[in-house]
Amino acid sequence: MTLTEIEYNELSSEIIGAAIEVHKTLGPGLLESVYQHCLMDELKRRGISFKTQVKLPLHYKGNNLNKDFIVDLLVEDINILELKAVEVILPVHEMQLVTYLKLANIKLGLLINFNVPVLHTGIRRKINGSL
Repeated sequence: MTLTEIEYNELSSEIIGAAIEVHKTLGPGLLESVYQHCLMDELKRRGISFKTQVKLPLHYKGNNLNKDFIVDLLVEDINILELKAVEVILPVHEMQLVTYLKLANIKLGLLINFNVPVLHTGIRRKINGSL
């Protein structure tokens, strides 16, 4: 299934809207797992499908090393969400999302840090290749 840039952007906007609603309701300062559960509930309310704790196997030089990376949320099978509740988003957090995008062959991902006063400042959008 090939999606247009507009379709990717529309889904991202819906996800961000759901995350903003969670943040408006809860505010900053809670554990990542709390935000994840509330975001899952908000996505369900909006009719957006997702999978949680999706395993991405680690392959090294053609061998499966029986080690999995775990994606927080895979939304509509086309958008990876990596959730944080940290003081500052570090470059390693952004690279974690980029790695997940490459391993899963997914085009678009969002890194969302809920531990900020205004959620828009805690969102990073990453693209694997081009849309």
